[in-house]
Amino acid sequence: MTMAVDTEPKKKTKTMSKSKKVKKISKGHYEAELRKLQVELVKLQEWVKAEGLKVVVIFEGRDAAGKGGVIKRITQSLNPRVCRVVALATPTEREKTQWYFQRYVPHLPAAGEIVLFDRSWYNRAGVERVMGFCTDEEYREFLRSCPEFERMLVRSGVVLVKYWFSVSDEVQEQRFEARIDDPTKRWKLSPMDLESRQRWEEYSRAKDEMFAYTDIKQAPWFVVEADNKKRARLNCIHHLLSIIPFKDLTPAQIELPPRTKRSGYVRPPITDQTFVPEEY
Repeated sequence: MTMAVDTEPKKKTKTMSKSKKVKKISKGHYEAELRKLQVELVKLQEWVKAEGLKVVVIFEGRDAAGKGGVIKRITQSLNPRVCRVVALATPTEREKTQWYFQRYVPHLPAAGEIVLFDRSWYNRAGVERVMGFCTDEEYREFLRSCPEFERMLVRSGVVLVKYWFSVSDEVQEQRFEARIDDPTKRWKLSPMDLESRQRWEEYSRAKDEMFAYTDIKQAPWFVVEADNKKRARLNCIHHLLSIIPFKDLTPAQIELPPRTKRSGYVRPPITDQTFVPEEY
């Protein structure tokens, strides 16, 4: 007996237009607001620990859209034992033979943990689809399976949040050029990134189809306008804080105890230790 699977995308009625003019934000205002949000992130972290929540946040979008920047600002003040980043490399030959979602499952959070996916299982609907790294059958199966996989996660108690960082063609080109000019960022430009420039429209179509199938009620996509990095970081973090209810469990003020002095301790000679040369 066979079961028919509905693979038709859902029709979307909501639309969003991209503003051509990017709003500026001053450095001082940005840093002040970011500081406030990072304090709230620490409160969220303590609530996740106390309540045993399991939080998954997915960051997807164009290359150079700013995903890494917002992830860095989120984790900057958090405990790495509570909040960790997952950025998987190219699958091994063994992983290619596994159930597609299998390599991601071990990285899902346990109680009291937050996991930030810097790209995720949506690679199949993006780069793998456009670059031909998967078959049409594998791609169609992903579109059928992904919504069910995410519904299973939500039913199991996982708080699943999905962000898509949207960047214009012009701004992406500027950021690519900046990476070329900066030796500390040149590693971020892979041959795949350069290929994505030539296949801009193909990636756009792949993203549209991905949204049509996977923008589900239980785990909707949230689009972050990312032409302005600072504004995108603040908006994304503010939104994340707004959709996960939490209470302030900040520990009470701590008083540092005095150091206990004991007699009889003799420090070894300084010459017995090897020091880092002072070059600066």
